[in-house]
Amino acid sequence: MTRRRWIADQVAGNRAVLTGEHADHLARVLRVRVGQEFDVAANGIVRRSRVVAIDESRVEFELGEEVPLPTTLSLTMILAVFKFDRLEWAIEKCTELGVARIVPVIARRTDAHLAAASAKRIVRWRRIALQAAEQSRRTTPPEITAPVKLPDALKLTSGLRIVLAESEQQLLLRDVFESQATGANKETTLAVGPEGGWAAEELQQFHQAGWIAASLGPTILRAETAAIAATAILLSELC
Repeated sequence: MTRRRWIADQVAGNRAVLTGEHADHLARVLRVRVGQEFDVAANGIVRRSRVVAIDESRVEFELGEEVPLPTTLSLTMILAVFKFDRLEWAIEKCTELGVARIVPVIARRTDAHLAAASAKRIVRWRRIALQAAEQSRRTTPPEITAPVKLPDALKLTSGLRIVLAESEQQLLLRDVFESQATGANKETTLAVGPEGGWAAEELQQFHQAGWIAASLGPTILRAETAAIAATAILLSELC
């Protein structure tokens, strides 16, 4: 039976600890007991671990042997801020698929009230990503940065950079790697726009910064659907 995986909140020597709500879920909901074994990701390394102490809002593990893991890939997503319930669903699913970093962006078509409230949502987004990372047996959750404006986001990226654009009529996302002389690149960044897509001047900024515009096809997808579908396509090419 596959052992459930947890991502430690604290690590010291051969001990790892879950704290707060993280520990409370394990202790009260799952009713963990001393002696039970789990996989625990501690500082990015997964170890077979045994529960040695349970206290209020605290579960302590003794770290054991390292668990071998497959090679991970680096995919950064620039994700324009849109309706929070749909955005959170995209964060959860893209975490499960393996996105390494998510950069929320205040786009031209991001609603003003969402832009104003987005900075207060970072803690919630990171909690959602942590839960999704554990569910999908990742060693770490994706990094989720503070929301930034597009010009600042463009400075954070390197490697192969792709922006989804409804205006692109010829190059499909799945064909991007065939157009690159070097083939698949482990350092890849994908930009997904808000509801209504990127504005023309924003696409011009991407173009001037050397990004490749690509399409998911003739249908118009919701922003969260586009983010999830594009992530799956890219990861299938990167693996």
